[in-house]
Amino acid sequence: MKKQAIFVLSGLVILALIIAGCGGGSGGAQKVQNINIATATTGGVYYPMGNAMAQMFSKQIPNVKASAQATAGTPQNVLLMQKKEAEIAFAQNGVAYYAYQGQAMFDGKPVKMLRGITHLYPNVMHIVVKADSDIKSVKDFAGKRFVPGAVGSATEINSKEILGLYGLDYKDKKNVKADYLGYTEAAEALKDGRVDGILIAGGLPTAAVLDAASSVKIRILSIEPDMMAKLVKEMPWYYEIKIPKGTYIGQTEDVTTVAVANILICRDDLSTDLVYNITKTLYDGQKDLVAAHSAAKDMKLPDATKGMTVPLHPGAEKYFKEKGIVK
Repeated sequence: MKKQAIFVLSGLVILALIIAGCGGGSGGAQKVQNINIATATTGGVYYPMGNAMAQMFSKQIPNVKASAQATAGTPQNVLLMQKKEAEIAFAQNGVAYYAYQGQAMFDGKPVKMLRGITHLYPNVMHIVVKADSDIKSVKDFAGKRFVPGAVGSATEINSKEILGLYGLDYKDKKNVKADYLGYTEAAEALKDGRVDGILIAGGLPTAAVLDAASSVKIRILSIEPDMMAKLVKEMPWYYEIKIPKGTYIGQTEDVTTVAVANILICRDDLSTDLVYNITKTLYDGQKDLVAAHSAAKDMKLPDATKGMTVPLHPGAEKYFKEKGIVK
């Protein structure tokens, strides 16, 4: 009996050592962290670039599994992060400002857990009509059919701000007749003649505008200098930008419009190490982002904090200090 007891005890000790070696201590497998990246509709730039980011993070950051989610845009992305259903999100800097400060659609409900990772590229306002349209200025949309974007999207906010500058209200059917659609659907509606104009916000070039221009002759409206000055003064996150001629089929002249900064944001509860690795991976692998969409060419390290309307995450700040971008 004594020998049997010793044998059993020895077996238990060996088993305990095996378990400790496989699952305990620093050599054990670490928990995989899931990262959901909130983007926007599939017809814009956010979505393909978000997918490229997810592949990079999953491949290059240990113990990270990332995925990209199509959404209605910045306002929904903020909500997803509040609900902890997204860790990272693309955002227009103006909407991010509203969210952090508790203004406009976030009135009285500031979202203080937002943190910045990096500036990405300009989000250019494309106000598009058919080439043979009698609409020559934004003011001519009075009484016309117009797509301001998907309901609750950042593009819808852009439409409200820009049309409002001209005294137009797309929520008043007697003023402008609104049809709320995502980018792909908006391009189809313009091609089919179901609407007179659309507003698409995106990098250069944007897929939905390319699609429209490949099927029908289009014209992109410029914003008049006096209205440009008024817009930039009242909402300084907008800035003047040109869409160079030849960007889209049939575009024979430069277009003067406005842009906002697209930024990458995250939750404040993500670890410093994780966000540092995310930021480093983005810049180390920028060529992979450019392969996903040429707009990523505008993601330049010296501009990393340009247009940042929320506080930087400590992880991003650590990386930019190493690179001499912030002090």
